[in-house]
Amino acid sequence: MPFGLGVSLYSYTEDLGVTMTVEDCIEDVADLGATGLEILGEGHIADYPNPSSAWIDAWFARNERLGLTPTLYGSWIDTRRFPGRGMTATEGAAQLELDLRLAAQLGFSFVRPKIGVITGDLQVDPIWQEAVERNLELAEDLSIVICPEIHWPTVIKSPVVEEYLEFKDRTGTSQFGLLIDTGVFDVQRYSRRGGSASFRMGDGTARPPEVPFVPVADLAEVMEHTVYFQAKFYEIEDDGTDLYIPWRQILDVALDAGYTGWFSSEYEGHHEPYRAADQLRRQHALLRSIAAERAAAPASRS
Repeated sequence: MPFGLGVSLYSYTEDLGVTMTVEDCIEDVADLGATGLEILGEGHIADYPNPSSAWIDAWFARNERLGLTPTLYGSWIDTRRFPGRGMTATEGAAQLELDLRLAAQLGFSFVRPKIGVITGDLQVDPIWQEAVERNLELAEDLSIVICPEIHWPTVIKSPVVEEYLEFKDRTGTSQFGLLIDTGVFDVQRYSRRGGSASFRMGDGTARPPEVPFVPVADLAEVMEHTVYFQAKFYEIEDDGTDLYIPWRQILDVALDAGYTGWFSSEYEGHHEPYRAADQLRRQHALLRSIAAERAAAPASRS
């Protein structure tokens, strides 16, 4: 495989606490043949942010036994945490520092800070630059790359991405890069049973913003800054096809650019128990088959 295949434990959200424990989910990640493990700090670490030494020892022992590599640690800088006021840059920096140190303690190489937004296209709260910049030296010391997520309805050619790239250029840091969520390349909108969170808010009249479909060609323009892919998907059909995410195009652009990092699966299909494990296996089979076809193509043309 020219890239690593991992899984985000977020994929099992409908199973956690219902049909599976966190430990069960990790076992399933290994069973489906993945080698990378992505977690959400607050959601998957017992007694976050202060896990016991016993929990940490079990974490490392389990990963070693299963052959799993911790990849990305998802963190939150909740700018609306305090009623009546926003979060200061100092408070944001402290939260990010806490998660960076915990991520390093658990062996992660990437931290995705989910920072509060202020616009419908996910423009990030202005404190983000100072909060991140204060932690760049620490990230270097810990060998961690901080990577904000480019997530629908943000598009690649947007002020949000421009701001991230300007920050990277200004600071000259190698500890900052882009995380591309493949959901931005949806070729058609997925109708999830039960409706998305935006439909369930308030009186039920809220609707997701309308954004243009993003051509995969746009990805080529930011590949030099892309350090991680969250392989968002919704449904793999019985015949192994995906009607929503153009995987062949995405892999072509990424691999042609020399990308050898992680594609970490994030299942966001119907909100029902038991579906994630099956769908993850289908997606990994699809990605492996595309990679195999690419590898065989030069020989078949000779």
